[in-house]
Amino acid sequence: MAVYSRHLRILVALSSVFLGLGVIHLWLTPLNSIQPPTLFHGSVGFATASLKSLIADEEARYRLALQDREALVKKWGPAPEDITPFPRTGAMYTLWDFFIPSFRCPHRVERIGTLGDGGKWICGVEKYARQHAPCVVYSFGLNGESSFEAALLKAAPLCEIWGYDFSVQSFGPEIEDDPSLKSRAHFFPYALGSEDLPEGNPPTFTLQTLMQRNEHSFVDILKIDVEGAEFDSLSSFVRHFVPPGSYPEASIPVGQMQLEIHAWGSHAAFRTFKQWWENLEGAGMRPFWTEPNLVYTQIMRGSLPDLAEYSFMNIRARSALTDESY
Repeated sequence: MAVYSRHLRILVALSSVFLGLGVIHLWLTPLNSIQPPTLFHGSVGFATASLKSLIADEEARYRLALQDREALVKKWGPAPEDITPFPRTGAMYTLWDFFIPSFRCPHRVERIGTLGDGGKWICGVEKYARQHAPCVVYSFGLNGESSFEAALLKAAPLCEIWGYDFSVQSFGPEIEDDPSLKSRAHFFPYALGSEDLPEGNPPTFTLQTLMQRNEHSFVDILKIDVEGAEFDSLSSFVRHFVPPGSYPEASIPVGQMQLEIHAWGSHAAFRTFKQWWENLEGAGMRPFWTEPNLVYTQIMRGSLPDLAEYSFMNIRARSALTDESY
């Protein structure tokens, strides 16, 4: 028994020594020399697969998610017009459960800008930082807070931003107070809409008209937060570039989009919302992130959780997210 106890104490002591040596080695190892584990994405490794194969693999998985959506519609409908977007009965779902971000962007996804209201989830910031071609960013809805736009300009030196908001007179102080950023930011007090009303109050333009006025054929990053106007304005934009019958090859000239959705009024009707969402999908857009906006739910107790932030990437457009040559 004494021999066994002595051997046990020796074994414990040796284990402690080896553990201590391991900790010291880890502590002395520079962080930048520690290799992260290889991430695997289905049958394709993120570390070795081409962008084309990664996107194709994700698209196959996304098709399965679309089947799940239709199954959920059948469960709670069975027809789309039978579904209440935010039921107050015992039904255990909300509108957002039907539209999950089940596509995985093949680059780093991170939130840039301030925490809370104002910051956005974006894919591939490092790609824009290394991009050799000019980078075009459109931002609709500023509300005097430009932390997202400023962070993007700092991260990507070749990016320029065109900002639109009729309710303010300029970008927020994050850009206005920094001359190096302000020189790459262009502000206009216009509203985004489904038709052009240049003499309106406020002046209103479609996205396709603004691109034409700015002589842009492609928008790398599109941010929209326009208090419900996103439905009609994006519908007009999609119809312009992807007319009915042009699926499945056509797409809108946008690389990725950060969109706050305001599911209010008639736009929240499930059948209407589903058709609008499917038009975005038909134009190549795939959701890769979502974040609920619960600020108004908190302020107005009992209000519906009808605001949500979504981030999309365009799988058909040639951009920094889909082309390895960028």
